Amino acid sequence: MESKTTLLILFSILLLSCFIANSGAKNQIESQKRLKENDRIESLPGQPEIKFKQYGGYITVNRKAGRAFYYYFVEAQHSEKTLPLLLWLNGGPGCSSIGYGAMEELGPFRVHSDGKTLYQNNFAWNHAANVLFLESPAGVGFSYSNTTADVVTGGDKRTAFDNYVFLLNWFKRFPEYSKRVFYISGESYAGHYVPQLTNIILHHNKKARKIIINLKGIILGNAWINAETDTKGVYEYFGTHALIPDYVADHVLKYCDFSPYAKNQTDKCNEATNEAYKNIGNIDTFNIYAPLCANPSLTDEPKKISMSFDPCCDYYVHAYLNRPEVQKALHANITSIPYDWQLCNNVLFRKWQDGPATVLPLLKDIMASGLRVWLYSGDVDGNVPVTSTQQTIKQMKLPTEISWHPWYHSKEVGGYTLVYEGSLTFATVRGAGHDVPSYQPARALSLIRHFLAGEELPSSPEN
Repeated sequence: MESKTTLLILFSILLLSCFIANSGAKNQIESQKRLKENDRIESLPGQPEIKFKQYGGYITVNRKAGRAFYYYFVEAQHSEKTLPLLLWLNGGPGCSSIGYGAMEELGPFRVHSDGKTLYQNNFAWNHAANVLFLESPAGVGFSYSNTTADVVTGGDKRTAFDNYVFLLNWFKRFPEYSKRVFYISGESYAGHYVPQLTNIILHHNKKARKIIINLKGIILGNAWINAETDTKGVYEYFGTHALIPDYVADHVLKYCDFSPYAKNQTDKCNEATNEAYKNIGNIDTFNIYAPLCANPSLTDEPKKISMSFDPCCDYYVHAYLNRPEVQKALHANITSIPYDWQLCNNVLFRKWQDGPATVLPLLKDIMASGLRVWLYSGDVDGNVPVTSTQQTIKQMKLPTEISWHPWYHSKEVGGYTLVYEGSLTFATVRGAGHDVPSYQPARALSLIRHFLAGEELPSSPEN
């Protein structure tokens, strides 16, 4: 088994290395003169008054295929000329960084229940950084391709390369950020996107013998990194959180083969997993304790402003981002797509062409390069739960530098953390689901502040 695992890892690395070597990124760099100010968003419909600049627009990543990525960029609410630049990527694959990341999680606004107006997110991450949201790959959100087949032939390798080309062109459009300290963040399947993009950046920096992109670290939330342990960890979580009976969890772990080489599962495995999901019932596994949306209808008048999680927020965001005046203000949907904007592209998800079973080798290389690496887990997520990330980290067999202990925010336990040798920090966020900033925005902002500052999370309620 170890020899097969080694071959798989080497093959994955070889594929990515060959792809990088033949990428021709320079051929996709285009003039960006005078395009920045065209992307300036003066105001969004229903937006409260703000004191920071925001931009939105398209950058072509492949002229021949007609692939263009949509971005939304918000400058920091203060010290924008000195604070770092942070890229945010949602996962899926196929889910929108504008709809989820910007409008439901860490962006400067949240959408009211009327689907027409916005209110300020008091815990937006642009309190700590200049934040760039990218819709990737083509077919996600407002990003598009003139080559229809691109949506059904997408995969990790092309996405990583296109993301790199996007960054090269974006830095030409915003040259004042080209030497700025830069970090990459994301959640869920961005556990693939972020290490793969990081690997390309490091490769080209090394090849050029200079800093092309001033990348200093990456941070990933509830990230899909290693399929075997991530999948196994789900059932461990279900069993330890009273979602399924002990015997069902035991049967799944006993009879199922979570190895990436497993082609067919036994009848006993299938029976156990079917019973597990039957036992769970109708709950939101992205936050096992959150209520479901009881009434998805928009309201005539906005509900009272609250930073608490609203289970119907997907419907508000969907309505808002499909309003023609909103798309016009965002400089989005310039190709007039003949269908509604969606939070996730399920066709792209189902047709995903390539995705290695693990990106742990890339993560190890990133750590070896000296970059800061943080992995965090909302502790009530059942999709990529804390048990999955813990089991994945164990695969790296890293010595512990600072043992498990609580971290604090506002004199309460914000979660738990430990630090490993080799620049890796693991942290949980107490009471947060899969999309951590949606459920615990204040704790999420504290987390990202400490990551960007290179500081340990507070170990005392007095800090």
